Amino acid sequence: MAESKANYLHRIIIIGYMGAGKTTLGKALSKDLGLPFYDLDWYIESRMRKTIEQIFVERGEEGFRTIERNMLHEVAEFENVVISCGGGTPCFFDNMDYLNQQAETIYLKATPDVLYSHIKMSKKVRPLLQNKTADEVKTYMSEQLAKREAYYSKAKHTIDIALLDSNDKIQSAVKQLKASIKL
Repeated sequence: MAESKANYLHRIIIIGYMGAGKTTLGKALSKDLGLPFYDLDWYIESRMRKTIEQIFVERGEEGFRTIERNMLHEVAEFENVVISCGGGTPCFFDNMDYLNQQAETIYLKATPDVLYSHIKMSKKVRPLLQNKTADEVKTYMSEQLAKREAYYSKAKHTIDIALLDSNDKIQSAVKQLKASIKL
C-alpha cells in the first residue's frame, strides 16, 4: 500500500467548480511544497497558442473537450506537480477515473455564494456568466453544481472551501489540503 501511494504523492490534482479557488490554492500549495504548478487551461492555451474562448468558437464545446482530454493526459503524466483542472474537466469522457488513477485528487467544494464572491473578486472573464444578473449567475451556478457533483464527489479528498479573501485564509486552506493528503 505504501509503495503505490508513494507513486503519486507528488502528483496532486485539484478539481471543483469555477471560482472555487483551484488556481489560487494550487499556486499556494505548489509554492509551499516546492513543486511546479500547472493550470490545465493555461497549459492548453500555451500548447494550442489560442485562448480557451477562441478554441470554443472555432471547434465548439465537443472539440474543446477532446483537446482538453488530450492535454490532461499529457500534464497528468508529469511527476512532482500540482495541477488545477477546469471546472468541467472531470465531467467528460473518463476524465475523473483517469485523474484518480494518476494522482491524489482534491475536490474544492464551495457554496454558490462563495463561488460567486470569488468570481466577483477575480479579474478573469467568464464567458458563460456574461450578461447575467447576480441572481441569474447564482441560479446557473447552483444548477451546474448539482449536475457536476456526481463527478466531483469521486475525488479522493474533499475540502470545504470558505471565502478566500485574504492570504491568511489561503494559507489556512493550504494547511487543510496538506492535512487531507497527509503531507
